[in-house]
Amino acid sequence: MFTPKYPPQDTALPVTATTSATAHNPAPGQPTRAPAPASVAPVASNRPTVQLTPGSTLALAAGGGAVVLVVGAVLVSMLLAVAITGVSVAVVAVVLRLLIKDLNNHR
Repeated sequence: MFTPKYPPQDTALPVTATTSATAHNPAPGQPTRAPAPASVAPVASNRPTVQLTPGSTLALAAGGGAVVLVVGAVLVSMLLAVAITGVSVAVVAVVLRLLIKDLNNHR
């Protein structure tokens, strides 16, 4: 159940590049093909590059700090809400226990 399932291995024979030391002369009547280019030039990207200046770096740091402060404030407020709710439930439980005990003692 937890064992990995691998796809079947490719059964094709590996392609090996063979080069001949002698030039290949095609037979008459066969079309000749141009040799493949040795290397392909890299394609330039159309996307603009991002240049960070000291001002933009400072803005990024200030923005990141602000995000950390806001997220921290939200998390602390949620923790405080949970703590207040837990304390209030505990107080209600103690009051109910005392009321039930008082009702049982007056019978």
